[in-house]
Amino acid sequence: MSVNQQAHAGPPYGQPQPGYQGYQQPAYGGQPLPGVPHSQYGAYNGPMPGYQQPVPPQGYFPSLGFPSKGSPVSLNSDTSLAPNFIGSLRAPPTSGAPTPASGASLPSGHLAYSQFGQGDVQNGIPTSAAPMQRPPASQPFLPGSAPSPVSQASAFQQYGPPAAGVQQLSNHMAGMTIGSAAAAAPPPAGLGYGTPTSVPPVSGSFSAAGSGLYTPYTASQGPPPSVTQGLPLAQSPFPGQPMPAQRLPAPVPGFPPPPSSAGLGPSSYPPTTVAPRPPAMPGPPAAGPPAAQPNHVSSPPPPSAMAGPPPGPPMSGLHGPPPPTHPPQPGYQMQQNGSFGQVRGPQPNYGGGYPGTPHYGTQPGPPPPPKRLDPDSIPSPQLNELPPQQKPRHRIDPDAIPSPIQVIEDDRSNRGSEPFVTGVRGQVPPLVTTNFLVKDQGNASPRYIRCTSYNVPCTSDMAKQSQVPLAAVIKPLAALPPEETLPYLVDHGESGPVRCNRCKAYMCPFMQFIEGGRRFQCCFCSCVTEVPPHYFQHLDHTGKRVDFYDRPELSLGSYEFLATVDYCKNNKFPSPPAFIFMIDVSYNAVKSGLVRLVCEELKSLLDYLPREGNMEESAIRVGFVTYNKVLHFYNVKSSLAQPQMMVVSDVADMFVPLLDGFLVNVNESRTVIASLLDQIPEMFADTRETETVFAPVIQAGLEALKAAECAGKLFIFHTSLPIAEAPGKLKNRDDKKLISTDKEKTLFQPQTSFYNNLAKDCVAQGCCVDLFLFPNQYLDVATLGVVTYQTGGSIYKYAYFQLETDQDRFLNDLRRDVQKEVGFDAVMRVRTSTGIRATDFFGAFYMSNTTDVEMAGLDCDKTITVEFKHDDKLSEDSGALLQCALLYTSCAGQRRLRIHNLSLNCCTQLADLYRNCETDTLINYLAKYAYRGVLSSPVKAVRDALISQCAQILACYRKNCASPSSAGQLILPECMKLLPVYLNCVLKSDVLQPGPEVTTDDRAYIRQLVTSMDVAETNVFFYPRLLPLTKADVDSDSLPAAIRNSEERLSKGDIYLLENGLNIFLWVGVNVQQGLIQNLFGVSSFSQISNTLSTLPVLENPFSKKVRSIISMLQMQRSRYMKLIIVKQEDKLEMLFKHFLVEDKSLSGGASYVDFLCHMHKEIRQLLS
Repeated sequence: MSVNQQAHAGPPYGQPQPGYQGYQQPAYGGQPLPGVPHSQYGAYNGPMPGYQQPVPPQGYFPSLGFPSKGSPVSLNSDTSLAPNFIGSLRAPPTSGAPTPASGASLPSGHLAYSQFGQGDVQNGIPTSAAPMQRPPASQPFLPGSAPSPVSQASAFQQYGPPAAGVQQLSNHMAGMTIGSAAAAAPPPAGLGYGTPTSVPPVSGSFSAAGSGLYTPYTASQGPPPSVTQGLPLAQSPFPGQPMPAQRLPAPVPGFPPPPSSAGLGPSSYPPTTVAPRPPAMPGPPAAGPPAAQPNHVSSPPPPSAMAGPPPGPPMSGLHGPPPPTHPPQPGYQMQQNGSFGQVRGPQPNYGGGYPGTPHYGTQPGPPPPPKRLDPDSIPSPQLNELPPQQKPRHRIDPDAIPSPIQVIEDDRSNRGSEPFVTGVRGQVPPLVTTNFLVKDQGNASPRYIRCTSYNVPCTSDMAKQSQVPLAAVIKPLAALPPEETLPYLVDHGESGPVRCNRCKAYMCPFMQFIEGGRRFQCCFCSCVTEVPPHYFQHLDHTGKRVDFYDRPELSLGSYEFLATVDYCKNNKFPSPPAFIFMIDVSYNAVKSGLVRLVCEELKSLLDYLPREGNMEESAIRVGFVTYNKVLHFYNVKSSLAQPQMMVVSDVADMFVPLLDGFLVNVNESRTVIASLLDQIPEMFADTRETETVFAPVIQAGLEALKAAECAGKLFIFHTSLPIAEAPGKLKNRDDKKLISTDKEKTLFQPQTSFYNNLAKDCVAQGCCVDLFLFPNQYLDVATLGVVTYQTGGSIYKYAYFQLETDQDRFLNDLRRDVQKEVGFDAVMRVRTSTGIRATDFFGAFYMSNTTDVEMAGLDCDKTITVEFKHDDKLSEDSGALLQCALLYTSCAGQRRLRIHNLSLNCCTQLADLYRNCETDTLINYLAKYAYRGVLSSPVKAVRDALISQCAQILACYRKNCASPSSAGQLILPECMKLLPVYLNCVLKSDVLQPGPEVTTDDRAYIRQLVTSMDVAETNVFFYPRLLPLTKADVDSDSLPAAIRNSEERLSKGDIYLLENGLNIFLWVGVNVQQGLIQNLFGVSSFSQISNTLSTLPVLENPFSKKVRSIISMLQMQRSRYMKLIIVKQEDKLEMLFKHFLVEDKSLSGGASYVDFLCHMHKEIRQLLS
């Protein structure tokens, strides 16, 4: 093949590309497109929780002489910026126990992703082990019942036996450094690949006579002169392995084309068996009239399911079948600081590199016989080994750049088998995609708090130099898997919790007792406080109190205090909260069947209101309102034979016409409520009223809660833009022409300040608003969502709602929303030790001052992200401490304080900072920061700032931490090697780079959703999970191995599932065997598959059962019910599906992963020069 070929010139970086010929852009927001057949799918509705991204394992890197999270990865290229990447060597496990080889299967009880909602990964001991008793929701703490300490020695031994799953080195490692751990050198270019010659390890680095091109070098030697010159082109990895067919993306103008001699061959390790993260937002339908549309969503599991795993056999790990472990091949032993391990063999289901080509290539034929190459020629794929469509160009091998799938899989195999014990300061937890059990020994579980870095720079100068933001993503009421103990509830009686006199921090494991236990010194402000007499206890010989293990607040990272009356409004204990259901009964709502559906569902749903621990029934009272241009209140007092309706038509001055009988106990008024819910659909069946009000509805709910003197939640079911004469009336201001102008930011801002003021009143009363929207056109989510957003509520959106296709999704969302754990009238404050302070907050809440985060409601799915800045120096000895204190009212009306504590290390060396970062959390923070930025800055400026910050982070690492090497190399820290791919997903998301089909409402909706997502949710949302269903083992409970998000990975003969927390797509290739189509869809050919199905038919065969069980397992892991969308290859809907293949170029102009990596390399080089 000619290596001097003209590269195909794509559009310049960041420019939209024309759509494919003959395809319309899908009408993503529900706008019909002329000439496109009606599709069943309406606008995209929003994001959802997901999987997070992995943290690399601990390793050790000799050139720097300190433990590292694996050495830095280096991507090599010459000045043309074509990076070559070979992934890192796996480092030894952090604990003393040997890690299972990447081929070893996990115990059968391990679920790789949990079935618990909200993206909370279920981390647990194998289900076969004796289950731990889960105490009632929050049992009073009895002295003596605290868990006894687990000995920590074994858990934190730094270097244990060697890891057995060392990643196999790829054949294109020419001149690439992996930190400074040297790699096994393949034979020189001229030798071809015969039997690999055995190369003896030499003091931690490998070299062989004649392999000058690959000689690893240490920090003291300069790089060998030839390192960035001729890199070998692809060769068949090992004799007898098929040559992976592949097509590489074209260079994008704006990046220098790769030199003709550079370029990498396919990787010698196959695609990994790991779940990818879910993608960026779902797109809309390709079509017209009211069509059901993709949406965020995940079902509330039924009450029984929420408490534990679904009935049925335990799912054994969602990993694919374990890859076979192969004996080490001579000449390829790996060594990293003395750790030897077997080479990763080909993984199940995959031959060599990925088989597919962009047009979903045919399966590779039998492997070619090994060839010996002319010693003078550059090894490159032989032309006759490549399918014809692949010959034209050769670029960076996508298998040679860091793979999210590989990182997730490696973290799972290295860290999924042992509990994460929180007793040691500054430990980086396993990735959110790893299934692990947490043992609290003094620091809060990563389910409650995750940080961008677990090693904080000691000075602000160092923090500014690195540009790594210091932030924590806090989920104070996170749900835990059944194997973990809920926080203990501590009651100190009338005196309340013990606190520091000066800074008011709560008693925690880091407080220092002095003077024989009579006083304690605050770990946050160093003030000394007297110990109250009732709390006094003697100290042992180490200075610890003798009741240390009997008191949760002295030995655990998370616990609750019962609050005294001083912590309550107006100094009186709160009443139990109330739920008010407010139903739009305008023409659209009645005609679509929505009103009848809601009323039918509420009859049974009211029996599942949240309740405390072991209470017989819920303490929550309920009320009902219907509305169009006027409001109708209902008296459902238990003594009435029939409900009574009262109409308030003066919407300008809203009041509640009745007190007694509006908010009632469900059991006492059951018959009256049932009668009302039967009558509402009949009463409004013939309505002609199309206009609605909105603000007065919220005012009515607020007034009702004020009159009842309680907090509560409004569930509002609303269909259209509120244009009727009333306070808060809105006009249609949707204007696509503003996109890419300086006025684009106005599309994300509310039309009027009226709703901001209303939100403030709601927060003061503890009135949280959850909004269910059913729009057929523009609704102004940016304005209607203000009250929901600032009160800590949730928005759900179902564009073009249709009963037959959207009913399941809506009902599952409603059930989970009504049943989930929620705290009312909440105030959260984050305290820090001297040296840093909380300066910025992101999430769904209101702030009336600079320190207190106020939420009318806070549920188990919501996170608050907090950024910290230095205000003084920190010391390496004392580290940095955070304490998050949340004051809230439980669903039974009990006032409580939930406390989470976390201790972080501090460092004076940048290398320590970069070795302890968590990329998933970093991306979560950067997305939220950018999504807030669009309110005040042009979108282009926000995108540029993101790219610039990440380039600075990586340039600082390259300059200060990496061994010296040529400027043509791209070197990424091991912990951050996925930063470019994930950042590119954020940049291509619908908020920052919308395609023409994305509606203004979609963008506002996604912006609000992402702002309160946890790390697992943003992980799967921005990098979706793509599973090859035809590779699934129908006899096991595990998921098939995930593949990377690129069209090149798809094969015409297979069926794939893609999920991102909002939608599940089933992509069916045109060449799928007829038997599979019959088994899954119950039809005899590809052309008969209906893409309007919203659920798969229930068929009695193993393949159908397996696919349906995978889908229900994924639904249970998500906080919203995901809409199922069937996509046939070459069908109109395929454009929507391709929007989520985030490693490829996007139609809206987003760069492919390979191109973006080149772009980042260019930015870094500019900073370094």
